[in-house]
Amino acid sequence: MKLYYKPGACSLSPHIVLREAGLPFDLVKVDLVTKTLADGGDFLAVNPKGQVPTLGLDEGGILTEGPVIVQYIADKAPDSGLVPPAGSVERYRVQELLNFIGTELHKGIFPLFPMLKDVVSDTHRQFAAKRLSDKLAVLDQQLDGKSYLTGDRFTVADAYAFVVLSWAPRIGFDLSPWPNLVAFAERVAARPAVQAAIAAEAQG
Repeated sequence: MKLYYKPGACSLSPHIVLREAGLPFDLVKVDLVTKTLADGGDFLAVNPKGQVPTLGLDEGGILTEGPVIVQYIADKAPDSGLVPPAGSVERYRVQELLNFIGTELHKGIFPLFPMLKDVVSDTHRQFAAKRLSDKLAVLDQQLDGKSYLTGDRFTVADAYAFVVLSWAPRIGFDLSPWPNLVAFAERVAARPAVQAAIAAEAQG
């Protein structure tokens, strides 16, 4: 498989999952501004959406959208425990979390990035910050008494949540009101696969 990524972007989530799963893969860095690959190739020729993550499949073609990609990867390594079996209630719980993280946290944090300061009004930013706080409180409660979002086992939902939470310092967003989230982020950051993924992207 081939993961097209931008360092520190949401593509870090499937990167972590690939390493947690122990599957072989290649990394291809993408410049999302120019839509070019590290070798100068046209990223839009690979993925017309022009977004990461994009996963090149062994059998040909690509897969897009992070929450789908991480489940695909996890299903390639069923013994990893990164996702419950298809059709189980536990699987739907993980999918529920992936959807919540994607729609409420990932998209919710976007208006707060400094690069949008000139195009997002202060009123909108204040509204986005309040809404994000409300959703983070829900996630904090989800973690109460648990090591990870669904219990004691790390899943693909934890990888996605960790990446979104890792953006908080970049936008000056204080997570200290949610101690469960802070402890969770530290716990995930200490995982060898997570450290390896972050190090690889820093070098890329």
